[in-house]
Amino acid sequence: MNELTRRSMLGAAAAVGAASLTSAGTTPGSAAAQPAGKQAAGFYRYKVGDYEITVVTDGATTRPLDDNFIINQKKEDVSAALAAAFMEKDKVTIRYSPIVVNTGSKLIVMDTGTGEANFERSKGAAGQFQGNLKAAGIDRNAVDMVVISHFHSDHINGLLTADNKPAFPNAEILVPAAEWKYFTDEGEISRAPAGRMQEIFQNVKRVFDALGRKVTQYDAGKEVAPGITAVATYGHSAGHTSHLITSGSGKLFVQADVTNLPQLFVRNPGWHASFDQDPKMAEEVRRKVYDMLAAEKMMVQGFHYPFPAVAYVERTPTGYREIPVPWSSTL
Repeated sequence: MNELTRRSMLGAAAAVGAASLTSAGTTPGSAAAQPAGKQAAGFYRYKVGDYEITVVTDGATTRPLDDNFIINQKKEDVSAALAAAFMEKDKVTIRYSPIVVNTGSKLIVMDTGTGEANFERSKGAAGQFQGNLKAAGIDRNAVDMVVISHFHSDHINGLLTADNKPAFPNAEILVPAAEWKYFTDEGEISRAPAGRMQEIFQNVKRVFDALGRKVTQYDAGKEVAPGITAVATYGHSAGHTSHLITSGSGKLFVQADVTNLPQLFVRNPGWHASFDQDPKMAEEVRRKVYDMLAAEKMMVQGFHYPFPAVAYVERTPTGYREIPVPWSSTL
């Protein structure tokens, strides 16, 4: 019996490579195929009961890992966690995955990404939502409702086109009442610390002023559309809201930013992100939500999960683990 060894495998690979080079060099008219240089359109569909969900990527942003990305852990511990997840240990890539829900009677966009203007700024890395929406065969003029989870820029900037016009001109824009109350309160605006919080307030004003402040506020615990119920998940922001989608026997928890990168915050729920407005509350909510997801074996759609950003969750000795739902070629 022949014994398969590393040496024999390398020798075979070298022989095949040499044969390929010889063949390529002697075949008349042969030419190397030109690389495409761009990714395929980013959308994916699945069903929740009778509802059709289309995940439409807005792309991603990569930035260096800094000391303050997670405020209650040392940078080297965060680097080790990234490396353990086979990610670059000194960089953080944040992905954005809005969804579109087709209920049969309504076409509903949930969160909108970083905005068309960001496509050029980021050299195409992000701001992809409208392009991928079109590729998915979804006409933004046909969207009936846009449901916003909270007012951070990667969730609301896509409400506007690159020239600051309504991106969904025929849609009703629904926003959490608690989020609206906080971010339009003149007292809160005046007390906002310099830096990120002031920038959030300014961006909220920019976006919603461009829309003429034509929004419909909704309360947690209420249906925002048939089969879509708002769930208070405050902490990440003052009025951060998730949504439970139910149709027939199907259930999906659309978590928005209950966690950011799952490789960090699902697996380490006690880690506090620098962009959580109330880190302690955000952690409490995260554990409560993920206890529920694990106990009920409910699918979760994570805005910052790797595309197509849908998974199940199980408990581990130190927290939880995300288990991506297998890609299906059929609906």
